[in-house]
Amino acid sequence: MKQLKFFLIVFSVLLLSPVKAALPDSAYIFAYSTLKSGGHNGLHFAWSPDRKNWYAIGPEMRFLFCDYGSWGSEKRLVTPFLFRDKNTWRCVWTLNEYDGVLAFATSENLTYWHPQIYPQLMMNGNCLEPEMNFDEKSGKYQISWLSGKGSDKKVWTSTTNDFTEFQPAKEIQLKDRLNIREEILISGNAETGTVHKVEWAVVEHLLDFKKLEDFKKIQNNESTKEDSVRFAGLKTLNATITIDANSNKKISDKLIGIFFEDINYAADGGLYAELIQNRDFEYNPLDKKGRDKSWNSYRSWSFSGNDASFTVDSVKPLHVNNPHYAVLNINKMGASLKNEGFSGIAVTAGDKYDFSVFVRNPDKKSKKLLVRLVDKEGNVIAGSSIKTTSDKWKKYQTVLTSSKTISDASLEIIPQTKGIIHLDMISLFPQRTFKNHKNGLREDLAQVIADLHPRFVRFPGGCVSHGDGLKNIYKWENTIGPLESRVPQRNIWNYHQTAGLGYFEYFQFCEDIGAEPLPVVAAGVPCQNSSTGGAGQQGGIPMCDMDNYTQTVLNLIEWANGDPKKSTWAKKRAEAGHPKPFNLKYIGIGNEDLINDIFEERFTMIYNAVKEKYPEITVIGTVGPFNEGTDYVEGWKIADKLHVPMVDEHYYQTPGWFLNNNDFYDKYDRNKSKVYLGEYAAHLPGRPNNLETALTEAHYLTAIERNGDVVSMTSYAPLLAKEGFVNWNPDMIYFNNTEVKPTVGYQVQKIYGQNSGDIYFKSTVGLSDKNEDVTKRVAVSVVRDSKSNDLIIKMVNLLPVEINAAINLKDFIVSEKIATLILLKGNPADRKVMPESSEIKVSENFSYVFPPYSFSTIRIRK
Repeated sequence: MKQLKFFLIVFSVLLLSPVKAALPDSAYIFAYSTLKSGGHNGLHFAWSPDRKNWYAIGPEMRFLFCDYGSWGSEKRLVTPFLFRDKNTWRCVWTLNEYDGVLAFATSENLTYWHPQIYPQLMMNGNCLEPEMNFDEKSGKYQISWLSGKGSDKKVWTSTTNDFTEFQPAKEIQLKDRLNIREEILISGNAETGTVHKVEWAVVEHLLDFKKLEDFKKIQNNESTKEDSVRFAGLKTLNATITIDANSNKKISDKLIGIFFEDINYAADGGLYAELIQNRDFEYNPLDKKGRDKSWNSYRSWSFSGNDASFTVDSVKPLHVNNPHYAVLNINKMGASLKNEGFSGIAVTAGDKYDFSVFVRNPDKKSKKLLVRLVDKEGNVIAGSSIKTTSDKWKKYQTVLTSSKTISDASLEIIPQTKGIIHLDMISLFPQRTFKNHKNGLREDLAQVIADLHPRFVRFPGGCVSHGDGLKNIYKWENTIGPLESRVPQRNIWNYHQTAGLGYFEYFQFCEDIGAEPLPVVAAGVPCQNSSTGGAGQQGGIPMCDMDNYTQTVLNLIEWANGDPKKSTWAKKRAEAGHPKPFNLKYIGIGNEDLINDIFEERFTMIYNAVKEKYPEITVIGTVGPFNEGTDYVEGWKIADKLHVPMVDEHYYQTPGWFLNNNDFYDKYDRNKSKVYLGEYAAHLPGRPNNLETALTEAHYLTAIERNGDVVSMTSYAPLLAKEGFVNWNPDMIYFNNTEVKPTVGYQVQKIYGQNSGDIYFKSTVGLSDKNEDVTKRVAVSVVRDSKSNDLIIKMVNLLPVEINAAINLKDFIVSEKIATLILLKGNPADRKVMPESSEIKVSENFSYVFPPYSFSTIRIRK
């Protein structure tokens, strides 16, 4: 802490004190990148007073980050070339060694950069070591680059007026290039880049920016690990908490919701109750981009038997959207087709399971199939049979009742007749689903989600919604109707989506748990982290096709809310079993998109169409994946320009960030768009979900309630993760085939969800220790639930000592009564802390002791 205080003093002196030393009028900056981390470190600067002695600013602080392509293999900024065009800095750089694409960005101050563009300048060839300048005679910008491999490179050039349209590339001589890159020794390493003479103010701005970033880093890295030093000698504190009944405001009654994305096997093998994996034989090597040779139509299926075979065919399929099916050719009895499920099939003794299959007998002979569940030793734990009679595709069904509770059963289909038989859509579903729906949800997992009391459900995902490239954009209309007609597709998280959990099931789940549906559709552009499509992955749906795409968004609203007697789409909903409208109120357009002209044009088109035809629908826009930076700023500009009613903000930050930004929304303009905090979580090194991260989130949620007049919704992310199939950590709920394992972060969300209010009361906290490190770790929020009239006090203590609090409720005329206390406490590193419920006495003035590292909720009944 002494180091931090010293840094703050120095920082204040540097920024606020009058400069007494004589400063130069000008200096030099050097712009470069390194190949460390494969070129992912971004644009760096060094400065020099004389072009001889160079001082790195960082030494490798990132002033510009490339946003092209997917994380890991892409997002590279290689051989940047910087030049100044009047008052604008322009930077061009190489993205990789294979695409014929260059990247461009502009800035006025070298710290805030406008949206990047990625024009394709060559159809065959790469673009390396670019240079750029402005030709005064032609009034055009000239770009040149090398293309080729090894020493066999040629020089190409193109010109542009506006960085939107580029002239066809033509070959030039190397001597016609600027060739002004220099090699300079920076921190002992030879680096290559461009040198620029600038006013001293430019250097000073870069240095001050670096100091500010260092200060933020110190704050962001604060954690409880330093508390033994930070709070050495700190004793039990006294506190006075006063709640002002006359200072109150209405806040959103939908602050706590959930965000469901099909990540970490959240849908198939997870919330969707289907027990058969690859039931339709549609698994495709492209699901995993060819990286897993076993990932194909045969995945999860095995076959045994003599003089018999199992193949997959696509001639005259059950449905054009599901072209593959199984062909069993049985010449000798005893053959068996087996499915292992999702790492085993979990069944419970006495429970019933619906088996179904589509069958075709091409030889027009009736056949019998024995269907059974077996354990690892081959013991039969459930069995039945079906007789198939049709030479056309026909659905057959039976029920299996398990005699045993196991987690690793397999399904066997044993033909009892010789001949050829075709099988498709082989399904095994527990009869006990959530709310007992056919094609429903896993009961225990859905119930744990329902227990959060979410006010809304955002679905079907973030990155999943706009997909990996244009062809992978999620199409809601492909997920409704009969299962055999739905269109399965690759998941951006590199597995398979059957679409069994589709839009009808999402809306039905929302209705079951009393939550508002909040579907998210692509804004006409794919995920900015796409790894598919080359340069086009950062593009958008061609404008000539945007009318059709926009209509699909309007069709979604009509499907959800329309009259079946008047609307074709609403009729589809009614035919699925829901004649009444779903009463859709919200729709999200876009998710963490690259906010550029391509996005704005398409978003605006969709937004205007929705507002014109369905003005009652609240459209939620997007402002990128972070709480600052280009996408955030540009996204808010669009929201302001179009008067978008709500924007979706995302940020995953450290506990230190959440702690030091508790006032983040206090500064927001109440006359602009409302905010949906659609994705957030506290991340520590190693990504644990423990008491420290949970208390940090609880602490931040007190600020969300305080700002519930501008923040309308929040949802922690991600929601679900299946053990053994985790793409992302941390998650709120982990599970396997038989267990659901809510995290301590889940407990915080549950407490808030079950103890929400719609009226916020101002409160003041007076602590006996006024040190900022102490005071900022104590947070209080007081709300009233107008439906029950209950008063709810939430208090977070992120300190290692108790706090003896005197709580003043005199303005509420609370006679002595019993209140409910929910207490979450423990060691910050604990991962399995459970809340404890008890009763306490409260009155107009009562005392309460905050335990160290705790979250206390006191609910005072009317």
